[in-house]
Amino acid sequence: MLRRSTHIGLSLLGLYVVLSIAAGIYLAEAAIHPHRRPVTGRARYMAMIESYSNSGVEDVAVDATNHAELKGWFVRPNVWNHEAVILLHGVADDREGVAGYSVMFLKAGYAVLLPDSRAHGDSGGAIATYGVMERNDIAAWSAWLRPRVDGCTYLFGESMGAAIALQAMTVTRGLCAVAVESPFSTFREIAQDRIAQDTGSGWVFSHIVARPMLEAALLYVQLHYGVNLADAQPKSSVAASRVPTLLIAGDADRNIAPRHAMAIMRTSPSQDVLWEVPNADHGGAVRVAGAEFERRVLGWFDSHQIPAS
Repeated sequence: MLRRSTHIGLSLLGLYVVLSIAAGIYLAEAAIHPHRRPVTGRARYMAMIESYSNSGVEDVAVDATNHAELKGWFVRPNVWNHEAVILLHGVADDREGVAGYSVMFLKAGYAVLLPDSRAHGDSGGAIATYGVMERNDIAAWSAWLRPRVDGCTYLFGESMGAAIALQAMTVTRGLCAVAVESPFSTFREIAQDRIAQDTGSGWVFSHIVARPMLEAALLYVQLHYGVNLADAQPKSSVAASRVPTLLIAGDADRNIAPRHAMAIMRTSPSQDVLWEVPNADHGGAVRVAGAEFERRVLGWFDSHQIPAS
């Protein structure tokens, strides 16, 4: 009887391990190969910004690491303060996803650069790495801007773009300030959240039962693609950076909970600020607090005009 129970237990354990590895590989491939949406709205974007830029939209590109050609749009305003903002979009999106924000910056005199993240939109790159490689992509874009911009360069990001912006602060020269909405604190933490959301389970399943699946996913990506996704840690980057950072979190965000921004804030330097927006969902601060959103973001950039590094 004991031998039979032991055999059944070992068989179930073996099945659990095999299923965890298989599910981990599936999870990993889905994460690093997000749906790619092609850029189709150039004409719409030109019409959107034509009142603020006579020079129109310039198609630009840089060569980044891993032989990835990254593409984007660059726009100068009619009345330019000789500063620029790099706008970073979320996962499975492209530059069009943050294009609406560029009107706010162009009206205020900032040039805007809207790149597609690697493995997104029209940019090259085999996989998305949530900041591990993308942080250096932002450094490459900043270097592209440097001879074209006399004043400050700023970063503005949403969701994954927010997390990338925070990680880029430690490797990008000449940044004056950063403003981000709905960042995750660490890749491991947001991966556990996604497991809970996708399965409708709670903390015990996502953090304990599914732990082998997550570890298998991380190990698979590291062995197969040479990237350790666990190195995507915006929280650590903010703690190590001197770039003034405005963190924005909606208290109704069910996609990336505001506790991620709060966790980042707990370890951040004293110059950083957290704005928690009542009734705002994921990336929804501008919808529920439009005038205040504009005032806070533009005011944050306007009050930081000296490069932090």
